[in-house]
Amino acid sequence: MNANNINNVIKILIAEDQSMLLGALAALLDLESDFSVVAQANNGQKALSKIQQFQPDLVLTDIEMPQMTGIELAQQIKNQGLKCQVIILTTFARAGFLKRAMDAGVRGYLLKDAPSEELARAIRTVMQGGKVIDPELVMETWHDHDPLTEKERKALQMVAEGLSTEAIAERLFLTPGTIRNYLSNAVSKLDANNSVEAARIARQKGWL
Repeated sequence: MNANNINNVIKILIAEDQSMLLGALAALLDLESDFSVVAQANNGQKALSKIQQFQPDLVLTDIEMPQMTGIELAQQIKNQGLKCQVIILTTFARAGFLKRAMDAGVRGYLLKDAPSEELARAIRTVMQGGKVIDPELVMETWHDHDPLTEKERKALQMVAEGLSTEAIAERLFLTPGTIRNYLSNAVSKLDANNSVEAARIARQKGWL
């Protein structure tokens, strides 16, 4: 490989908590002459550390991982001004995840059942300044609007973590009555029986 080819190689870091899939993705991408998998990580925290160490051009990440999700990883990359693009590769065809990913600066969102050539094409497109979103997700986003406000979402997230109304109020520096209002609104919007069920529905939709 000559110097020009080396300069054109896209350095990739893969973050995926399933070891078999992690190895398969790395082997698959390394078959492409213009790709080089420079690092692998099985959780979001390790991925962030390796991004700082190896400075890849692109991060290919799952969403659900230990210690830090793929969306949280993308947000950290954005917040720290790290110079790499992010593509999410996941099994979750949920509009809420897509919106949060785009807000975090993600440039591509693909499902794991996509053909390998589609993944390779998406990586090249993103590195050329484009965005790539699975068509199924585009339709899902069109039909499945997130009705929650940011405050309702925060309160539900803490319910999902097992916090009481009083504990949520203390953490958000609000009164318990205000928190109860947020949760009541969320329960009504999601047609749930209680706040725990509302949190479960919101998580399934990808809104938490």
